[in-house]
Amino acid sequence: MEKQHQWNIWYFIITFSTLMLLQSWWAEQREVESISYSEFLNLLQQDKLTDLRIDDQRISGTLKEPIHGRTHFTTNRVEPALAQELGGAGVNFTGVARSPLASALGWILPLVMIFALWSFFFRGLAEKQGLGGLAAIGRSRAKALVQRDTGVTFKDVAGIDEARAELEEVVSFLKDQPRYSRLGARIPKGILLVGPPGTGKTLIAKAVAGEAGVPFFSISGSEFVELFVGVGAARVRDLFEQARKAAPCIIFIDELDALGKMRGLGSLGGNDEKEQTLNQLLAELDGFDPREGVVLLAATNRPEVLDPALLRAGRFDRQILIDRPDRCGRAAILQVHLKHIRVGSEVDCDQVAAITTGFTGADLANLVNEAALFATRRGDDAVRMEDFTAAVERIIAGIERKSRLLLPEERRVVAYHEMGHALAAVCLPRMDPVHKVSIIPRAFGSLGYTLQRPAEDRFLVSQQELKDRLVVLLAGRAAESLVFGQMSTGAADDLAKATDIARQLVTRFGMSKELGQVVLEKPTSAYLSEHLPTARDKDYSEETAREVDLCVRNIIEEAYARATVLLTEHRDVLEQGARLLQERETLTPADFPPLARGPDAPLLSPPVLGIVPRGQH
Repeated sequence: MEKQHQWNIWYFIITFSTLMLLQSWWAEQREVESISYSEFLNLLQQDKLTDLRIDDQRISGTLKEPIHGRTHFTTNRVEPALAQELGGAGVNFTGVARSPLASALGWILPLVMIFALWSFFFRGLAEKQGLGGLAAIGRSRAKALVQRDTGVTFKDVAGIDEARAELEEVVSFLKDQPRYSRLGARIPKGILLVGPPGTGKTLIAKAVAGEAGVPFFSISGSEFVELFVGVGAARVRDLFEQARKAAPCIIFIDELDALGKMRGLGSLGGNDEKEQTLNQLLAELDGFDPREGVVLLAATNRPEVLDPALLRAGRFDRQILIDRPDRCGRAAILQVHLKHIRVGSEVDCDQVAAITTGFTGADLANLVNEAALFATRRGDDAVRMEDFTAAVERIIAGIERKSRLLLPEERRVVAYHEMGHALAAVCLPRMDPVHKVSIIPRAFGSLGYTLQRPAEDRFLVSQQELKDRLVVLLAGRAAESLVFGQMSTGAADDLAKATDIARQLVTRFGMSKELGQVVLEKPTSAYLSEHLPTARDKDYSEETAREVDLCVRNIIEEAYARATVLLTEHRDVLEQGARLLQERETLTPADFPPLARGPDAPLLSPPVLGIVPRGQH
């Protein structure tokens, strides 16, 4: 809007100047008789001129006898030497001078060109660098939306009922402020939505605005951070000023950690741009009255890096955890997404939710889309349950690479490896049931996989369950060693996962008799760093470090020995399952009954294990 206003001013100046010059020129042409310079010389010799006015280019004056009814004349000057020479030749001649319009354009056009170059080049470069033009450098870039623009209500949000109940109070406050103010109560100034990526933090913020029907100012925390010091603070001030004018309204700051990172963290000085922007945000939170109807929502998946001053009472008073949904929550989210596709009657949301443990709302939306794509490729008229199963495998393990041809010996090794995982999972009752075993290579580098379907969500894991997981992970290598008498590199990923579980048993969960119930390593970030390699904080002695390494090795060796004994007891089932897997490439419990677990399925009983771990302290 400002840029358009500036252009209108320039248009007005140029148009006004041009009209004035044209009017002056036209008035001059109507009152003055323009004559040639040779005629001027003749009239001068005949003494018919008076009141001459001479400048560098023109000569004007008064005629003693009117010509064409006009008493004033004007002519363009010619050099005297040239005029004498032309006069002697008897030629009629006149001088040519630049018009007033051309003279005006001579100094107007350069200014216009300079302004145009500045606008198109400098401003374009400034916007790419985040400056946005000098006139609007301190203005907020928040996008103001209203209810019809968000297009999201609480009907579109599922699986996070607790967070929804908390935010319904905000909607009620925005719709009926006197009800809350009659007893002196106030709505929290700031509400922080915390949770892993993809759990629906931004979605539920839009749903709050959609339900309340108030303006919704949405902006990312990174848009406050600019090149020049002070720009971010100016944008914070402008954002809150806009919000006060539009009250009641909602301000939503996504990725708050980009703006509210802990001061002094990774910075040598204390006067940088980010700190000034954060200080201004803190001042604005202290300065506005929540009774004005301005509600501040923010979202982050890195709460551990936020400044403590930002989280204290009176600023972001309320923190709402939006975690990964449980089984019931996943089923509710699937029902929301299934409204947009055509599904078969046999599709059960509860069954799909059972095989998607750990999926977030974004993962489930992607799952539904992938299942629809699978059904489209098959040419079916509806999405079936088999499409959802294929979509889960596609998301977890990657796309099938049937073009990758394994050697016969490699296929045999992979078949025994995967069947070892499957039989160990079946024999240990605490493990999740086996859903599918395959030796088809996948895009993520795996040559085969064993897919287990958890029967229910678990929030506590016992020591024995962790050790059983180690047995299942190491059963693939144990099967290779048992059948072929040697090991391969196919168990590299299994060993990495097993080592990590064994180390957590010792250093985080205090489940080692030798080291006792102590925590030797601090946990990483709850949301972003759980799968990233990070340097461990080791604040214990070298002797303790050696004890940790020995305990981890003994736990893994004990699990490997248990897996070896278990597969030895069921060697015939292992051989039969591996041969069938090589023939069909994919097995389910329906194809191979020993993989089934249920009241009508034969459960392989685990042998009595009395294993002494190899290697002593």
